Amino acid sequence: MNIYRFLTLTLLLFTNTILFSNTAFGAKPLATVSGTIADAATQESLPARVHVRDDKGRWHLIHSDGGDQVHYRREVARLPNSPEVHTTLSAHPFRVQLPPGRYTFRVERGKEYLPIVRTIDVADQPVQLKFSLQRWINMSQRGWYSGDTHVHRSLDELPNVVMAEDINVALPLSNWVTKSDTAPSQGDRSVATELKPRLIRVDDTHVIYPMNTEYEIFYVGDRSHTLGAVFVLNHKRPLTIGAPPVQPIAQWAREDGALLDLDKHSWPWSLMLVPVMKVDLFELSNNHVWQTPFGFHDWTVEMVPPYMELERTEDGQGLTEWGWINYGFQTYYALLNSGYRLRVSAGTASGVHPVQLGFGRVYVHLPDGFGYEDWMQGLDAGRSFVSTGPMLETRFGDYHAGETISPPDSTAYALKIVSTATSRKPLDRIEIVMNGDVIRTLSPENRLSKTGAFVTNVTETINLDSSAWCAVRCFEADPKGRIRFAHTNPVHVLLPDKPLRPKKVEVQSLIDRMQAELIRNRDVIGPVALDEYRQAMSAFQALLKSAR
Repeated sequence: MNIYRFLTLTLLLFTNTILFSNTAFGAKPLATVSGTIADAATQESLPARVHVRDDKGRWHLIHSDGGDQVHYRREVARLPNSPEVHTTLSAHPFRVQLPPGRYTFRVERGKEYLPIVRTIDVADQPVQLKFSLQRWINMSQRGWYSGDTHVHRSLDELPNVVMAEDINVALPLSNWVTKSDTAPSQGDRSVATELKPRLIRVDDTHVIYPMNTEYEIFYVGDRSHTLGAVFVLNHKRPLTIGAPPVQPIAQWAREDGALLDLDKHSWPWSLMLVPVMKVDLFELSNNHVWQTPFGFHDWTVEMVPPYMELERTEDGQGLTEWGWINYGFQTYYALLNSGYRLRVSAGTASGVHPVQLGFGRVYVHLPDGFGYEDWMQGLDAGRSFVSTGPMLETRFGDYHAGETISPPDSTAYALKIVSTATSRKPLDRIEIVMNGDVIRTLSPENRLSKTGAFVTNVTETINLDSSAWCAVRCFEADPKGRIRFAHTNPVHVLLPDKPLRPKKVEVQSLIDRMQAELIRNRDVIGPVALDEYRQAMSAFQALLKSAR
């Protein structure tokens, strides 16, 4: 008998035996649970994300009827309380077979719909469910479009996922290298080696641009030695340059019209990259910010400058979720104060970490409607805010976030801030940040709208007597202590003969970081790469003359 036929018959016999045994010995039969997901206002079917968990804590994945689904399961052994298990569905009905028991369904679509959580009992009969998701805000109608700048999902599954998460722009890091002196197109973590700079249009307002690169260097030569990560976004040619050094990469990126995104602020080389590469973007919400519990309390905690006085865990050894986020904020503020005008971005690394695509996302303002190139230009210009929950639409007088205000022959300037903060949960506070300091804390109105959102309108005037940058941020009130925030890109005000002055404690911290890296790297990386740390230190040392 043909061996393949033999194996097939054996498998069928084994399967029938199992089915017979389940019935014969009283195993509980499976019931079919099916359902639909629709927009509450239009009744049109919606793509969405669905989590299903039974009363024993076990997760279940579901299937689409007539469409497609992507199953996502990321459970990290060292983080047992932070699993991310879900199914993203196209706009079709779904089904799942479940044994009798009690199950909790959580259905969500991105940030702009109210989630639905429903507990059901399953017996031995079919169950039909209907979920009607209600929008609490429609950002595209207001001219705002979202993006995730740190994506590790495959090009095969992204069309499904961007629709379910309502992400307008996804930038997958298709080329990914962790070894020094290696071309990213041949990187050990690359998911595609022959990419073309062609936009993938899922629909008119949801797109994927596939040619993006991550340098995440963990090995120098044959030696385990972490440098860190930086992204090259929206390039047109495959990158053939290894790292370090990094200046040739930056030059190549500029020639190719690409943007450089810093990823996390606490990588060993991050602060060097800013002056040496002239980095464009800073991820205020990075891939350690999740819906599931925060899991990186002790990651790079030894890098924290003492002056930041960050919130720590009860044992004092690690950072709380707010401590980690505030660490990013304060690093960003120190760089802004030092004259480096990085624009805000947000990335999740969905595909690697237990996090949904777009959990942290950046919204870019496009009043004339969506276009990919326009979106990238708006991201570069800083007409943006970052959100892990609330929405924060802000104007600075007649100017957008990211712009520069240059009053002629003025010794003072009254900066008018008009902002609308909207959230699906009540806000705890709204803060105005100037030159890294919270100069005004506002109590939100939290006026309940017809869509179920909480709305606060802010009109404030800040009197400036020297050059400054100014931004707005807000935080939800969360009974579990989770941090959900929005943060605008800053606006910059330049007053003649009154330049922005960095803080001495911040500048000294940047210098100290470079000195430590020079010592750590001196016997590992080459002289050209090592000199890049000296260049950065010289740039920071020059700031001490004007520091306050």
